[in-house]
Order: sequence, then structure tokens, then C-alpha cells
Amino acid sequence: MSSTLQGITDDFDVIIIGGGPAGSTAAGLLAERGRRVLVLDRERFPRYHIGESLIPGFMLPMEELGLTERMEEKGFERKYGGTVVWGNNEIPWNFAFATGGKIPYAYHTRRADLDTMIMDRARELGATVVEEATVKDTIEEDGRVVGVRYAVRGVEGIVETRGSLIVDASGQARVIGRKYSEVNWHEQLQNVAVWTYFDGCHRLPGDEWSNILIEGIKDGWFWGIPLDKGVFSVGYVTPSATAKASDKSLEDLFASQLANTSKLKGLLKDAHQTSGFRSARDWSYTNERFYGNGWVLVGDAAAFVDPLFSPGVALATMAASSLAKIVDQIIEHPQIEEKALDRYATAYQEFFNGIRIFVEKFYDRSKTKGFYFDLAQEITDPEKKNDAHVDFVQLISGLARNDALFNPDLDDLIADVSAPAAD
Repeated sequence: MSSTLQGITDDFDVIIIGGGPAGSTAAGLLAERGRRVLVLDRERFPRYHIGESLIPGFMLPMEELGLTERMEEKGFERKYGGTVVWGNNEIPWNFAFATGGKIPYAYHTRRADLDTMIMDRARELGATVVEEATVKDTIEEDGRVVGVRYAVRGVEGIVETRGSLIVDASGQARVIGRKYSEVNWHEQLQNVAVWTYFDGCHRLPGDEWSNILIEGIKDGWFWGIPLDKGVFSVGYVTPSATAKASDKSLEDLFASQLANTSKLKGLLKDAHQTSGFRSARDWSYTNERFYGNGWVLVGDAAAFVDPLFSPGVALATMAASSLAKIVDQIIEHPQIEEKALDRYATAYQEFFNGIRIFVEKFYDRSKTKGFYFDLAQEITDPEKKNDAHVDFVQLISGLARNDALFNPDLDDLIADVSAPAAD
């Protein structure tokens, strides 16, 4: 049984599967350009999600959406940099985002609040959002995806909706990607994370007050993220093989390894745990295809890298901003679709792979911080135009080598299809 929802058309310019940061960013920016956008999300917002620490690159799409002041009004904790216990002598060292350029801070946030804020902004800008909507399948005609079938909790029947282009922003569910593309797992980053929350935590001293803490130990590393007041998100990451070989549960492994930290256990010495444990595993991957006939991937639906340095939300929203510009032009000039999406996919994969290679090599904790700075320079600035320390901060800020992905130029494609036919 097929149906339509009352008051909602069954025809859109763009259908976006997933209303998280990537989907809502793309939806808001496309709606602002006058496009008819439908967002389908299987959950009801606000909803819990991990990924609470952001990097400065995230501020660029938020500025486009007009949300930077709103983030401040909501009282999100400003994040000016990080404190790292990493390297061959495990001496703590710091980095400041101001070193990397024009955006000196990002935020730590509760994702339920952040994601709802972005989705609400997409609605304000004109996007249609349907929550508790589970996409069941795509609609295909002549080899092209032209729509989706979805079910809404509490509504009888299956709803059919069509769109000029379908965007998969469904995160690790990979609704479209799972059907049309294989996924490549990054073997060096097959890890497991277990995390929880503590109240009554101490803070790092002085200028480190709001820093994220990244502390390496023998078999993995911990994050410590100050969310508000004395609340910390604390997580432990270790290779999946190491966790599997242990005779401990993930919860017991967390507790035993926490005792091996230096800085983190001091911050938690008077704290108490305020929630249960959550876990995730084997999350670093890239889809073989980022687009196809009538569909395109963005955010975690396209690729995801290890959470070290917290690149996920920033990369997802920055890519969504770029994709919105590209999709807007595709709707205007349908003939450029394949070439335009190919440029998007190529630039996305190149940028993502640079971050992945950096993270894989950063996991070698036998090196000094100078090695990590030089590594960032090798990846993003081989001509050594900047100091290596600057290149390091720009890379982990999400602000390095971004022209091809984040400033897409389609003028030549548009000119080709707009040129008058020869006599």
C-alpha cells in the first residue's frame, strides 16, 4: 500500500536521507537557495549521538547557516585547542587552534542539542523534515534512482516520494551506499571504543581549561572532553584485536586502563560516573563509490575515520556545504550531473585520505611531536610554505588543502552545456 503524507508533496528537488549534521546542513543550504528539499530521519530529535568535540572547520558551514551566534547563546563550551600525552617520552604537549589561522576556536557540545539546532535551522530555511521515517527502498527507473519508499512510525502504509537527486546522509547506516557500493575497511584503524560520562571532574590548568585531552597509553588512548561545568565525556580506544584477546569486558578494560593514565586519572580523582557505558567498533571505512545515477553520499555515509582529533562532524558538514553548492547547479543544469559529482567524489576522497594517512601514522607513538608536525607538512604543505607546527594545526583543524572540495568550481562544465550549438 502506497500513500502520501497529509500536507507533503510527493515530488522534491532533493531528498536527503538522514537529518544529522551533514543532512541538515545540506538541506538548509539548498532550501536557502530556493530548492524543494525533503529530509527523512528514522529517529525523533533530540536524540543521543557521540562526537561531542568539534574542530574549527565546522564553524565555516555554521556561519553559512547563520548559526554561530546561536551556538554561543546556547552556552556550548568553547574549545581553543588540545592537550596531548603522546609520543616516545609521553611528555604532555599542547596545540592552539589560533596557530592555524583565522578560526581560533570551536566547541564541545552535547550532540543532542547541536544536531537539533542544525535540523531546526534547516526547517527555518524551508526544508521539509519528516522524523521517525525509515527508508525501505529506492525507486528506480531505467537504471536511475528517482525516489524512495519510506515508512513513518504510526502511519499506515508505505510513502513514495520522488526527487531529482537523492542524498544519502544516513551515517553508518549507509542506506544508499549499502545498496549500491561496497565499503573498504581501513585495517590499521580497526578499533573499538568504550565511553561513559563523569560529573565532578577537575579541569586542566590555565589556558588548557577547555582543551580536549588526548592521552596515549600502551595499548590505546583515552579522550577527555569537558562538556559543561564538571561533566566530562571519557572514552577509551584500543585495537579490536587487543580487546578481543583480553579476558576483560570492555567496561573492565576501561577501568583497568584508566588507572594507567597520568593526566586523566587526576582529573577524575574526585569524580563519579553518571551514566552507563556505550561502545562502537570497526568504524574507519571508505565507500568504493561516492555517487551513482541519481544518488550521492555525504558525511559518515560516504566515509569515516578514527575519532582521534575529532574530524567527523566537521568533515561531514563541510562536505555537505560543498555538495549543496554542487547539487544546486546540477538542478539548474542537469547535463553536468555525472562530471560534477565525479569532481566532488574525487576531491572528497583525496581530502579524506590525507586525514586517514595522517591518523594511521600518528598512531605510531614511538615518535616525537616534531615527527607529527613534519608528517602534517608532508601531507598538506610539501612545498613548506608554512612552519610545520602551523601545518599540523591546520590539518587537525580541518582547514588544510580544502580548495578542491570546499570551493567547487563548475564554471567550465556549465559553460560547456550552455554554449550555443554550432551551425
